[in-house]
Order: sequence, then structure tokens, then C-alpha cells
Amino acid sequence: MRDRTQGQPLARDAMAYVLAGGRGSRLKELTDNRAKPAVYFGGMSRIIDFALSNAINSGIRRIGVATQYKAHSLIRHMNRAWNFMRPERNESFDILPASQRVSEHQWYEGTADAVYQNIDIIEGHAPKYMVILAGDHIYKMDYELMLQQHVNSGADVTVGCLVVPKKDATGFGVMAVDGQSVITDFVEKPSDPPTIPGDPAHSLASMGIYVFETKFLFEQLRRDAADPDSKRDFGGDIIPYIVKHGKAVAHRFTDSCIRAAEEIEEYWRDVGTLDAYFEANLDLTDTVPKLNMYDRDWPIWTDQVVAAPAKFVHDEDGRRGMAISSLISQDCIVSGAVAKKSLLFTGVKMGSWSSVTEGVILPYCNIGRGARLSKVILDSGVRIPEGLIVGEDPVLDAQRFRRTENGVCLITKAMIERLK
Repeated sequence: MRDRTQGQPLARDAMAYVLAGGRGSRLKELTDNRAKPAVYFGGMSRIIDFALSNAINSGIRRIGVATQYKAHSLIRHMNRAWNFMRPERNESFDILPASQRVSEHQWYEGTADAVYQNIDIIEGHAPKYMVILAGDHIYKMDYELMLQQHVNSGADVTVGCLVVPKKDATGFGVMAVDGQSVITDFVEKPSDPPTIPGDPAHSLASMGIYVFETKFLFEQLRRDAADPDSKRDFGGDIIPYIVKHGKAVAHRFTDSCIRAAEEIEEYWRDVGTLDAYFEANLDLTDTVPKLNMYDRDWPIWTDQVVAAPAKFVHDEDGRRGMAISSLISQDCIVSGAVAKKSLLFTGVKMGSWSSVTEGVILPYCNIGRGARLSKVILDSGVRIPEGLIVGEDPVLDAQRFRRTENGVCLITKAMIERLK
């Protein structure tokens, strides 16, 4: 943790602005009715809770969230979970849906435009610094340390980055840097990514996290808004322009990643595909998980549902309520059933003689008696019929459900309805 004894933390003069308008189409039916940042994660949370918790834990007390695609469930969650900010303590939490504030015909046209259209609201809070965040990644990070680097380096913009194998960098914005971490080039999704000086096997990939002085950011947003050829995007327009005409500096995730004592790696995941989402959730079931959700020094804040504790009933051969290497949330009832290496979100009910192995079971699902499920994601509210078997016949599974390359089956209410 950082040393807070050396003067006022910079985070107190900063505003976090979370870009949470994306659909996340690679999550398929999981985002048919909700934006990607609103997708459930980890048994209790939503994806957006990680960026918001990082901001709060870093000491930032002014937060804005820009929403656009199917934002109702996201806004409802934020109203329930994040309504503890108090103006009398110089705190604020603004939800900023795309509302045609600049033009009656213009929604948010890109990530930069989602900030530009709300300049007047940001000015009302008068932050000295802006921390721009993506709202759809899983990680723990202290933004105060990134702010400190930004000020000490004299950068116009500081860009958060990950060290990734060169072959994996083609899906990111990638930066070339010199020996002082000054960015000399920034390219989106290059076929031949630039590599780190002295390390030709790795590249620096953008995390979609940017720090600016507010005045400078507004100047750039207004300049960009006047450019008819711009796509109004941070990664595609704003950052490359500053690289060419100003000073852009890279901030490595390793310098500000929050790790509990037993966490051995810097954990960051883009859960943008069903397989990545499934794997990141199951990471939490490991005996020593790669991401520690039990870290009281850096909690992941979320909506605290008032509900009964989880319950396990029946204790006879073949009908014993039990969970092994699993996370079981409140209001769950495991009745003569078995969950192995699975996450049961709030309100899941498992009937007698049923089993789930490697399952991500979203809230208020009901698994019928005798059902046998493996490698599944159940969307919220799904009712699995008695005796249904999933995960043992790949051909049949692909006919009935969304089956991924790695053999994970996504099951929604509509898919179950089609079985009748």
C-alpha cells in the first residue's frame, strides 16, 4: 500500500470517469438485455464494480459513469450499490446516460465523445485531474500511484499498460516506448505490434486507463470534436495525437497493481468472450485464487442484498447437499445436490440428486431434480428441467444451447423455452 504521510493524496483532486456504454457483443446472449459492465461476476458483483471499487479504494471521491447500450440494469445496480456518496463531504456520483445533450441527433459517438458531451457537468465538480477508466475489466489497481507518476513525469497524458506476449498484443492498442517510458508510437490492433526495448518477445498493451490534467483534456476534446475526420475515440484519435504533438508516458500495471500476500501474479482480465468470462469466474474457486476477493484491505464494493444465508440440506448416500471448491452466495439452497468447482450467485436453488461441475450459475436460477450440468453458464432466472444433462454430448449441446470453442455451454431462458 502507498505511503499517505507525504502530503495530500492527488486522488482527492481527481475525478474518475468510467466508460460503461459498450455492449460486449462477444458475450453473446449474456448481453442481449444488459451492457457488458452490468454482467454478473464472482458470485456477488458486477463487472463495473471493479473499476468503481478501485477508484474508491484509491481515495477518489468524485465519479462519473457514462452509459449507453441497454443501461437499465446497470443504472439500477449503481443506484442500489453506489448511493453512499455524500455531497457534504465533497463526494459525487454521476450517472451520465447518452441523452443527446450536445445535439438532438447525436448519441455518444466514441469513448472521447462520451466525455466531451459532459464537459459542463465535469466542470461543475472542478477536478484538477481526470482518470478515464474502462468499465469492463477485472483487476485491482491503485490509481493514486498512477496519478503520482503522471505529475512527477510532467506528462500530458499517462496511459496504463500491460506487458503481454507480442503474439497476444494484436487485439489491443499497443505502444512503443523509449527507455524513460515515453510513448513514441501508439497503434490500435496492429498486425505486427511494437515491442518493449530490450524485450522483443513482449509488447505494452493499453488498459484503456488514462490520466490527464482536466484543463488539458478539455482542450484536446474540443479540438477533436472540431475535426470532421475523427472517430471521437481515445485510443484511435486522442492518444495518437498527443503522442505526436505532446508528451505521453506509459504506466505499467505492475507499478500499481494491488495484490494480497498470497496473490502471486498481477491479475487483469478482459472477460470479453464467454470462454474468458467462464475461466475468470472459475479462477476464484482455486484453493489459492489468482484474484483474492477476500482482501479486506481492498474490498470490491457492490450491492449488498438482504437475504438469508446459504443452506445445505439432506445427508444420505446419493442425496447429500454439499459444495466442493465452490463459492455459494446468500439465499442459495443446495438440497441433496452437489456443486463442484462452481459459483452459485444469489438465490440459486438446486434440487435433489442434481449436480453442477464447473458451473457459473447466475442469480435466481433453479436446477431441477436429477439434472446433471458441467461446463455451463446459466443466465439469471433460468429454470433447468428435471433430468436435463448438459456437458456430456457436444453435438446435442450445440444444437440446443450456445456452445463455445472450449466446450462451455451458455443457457438462457429463451433456449430452455425452445426445448418444450
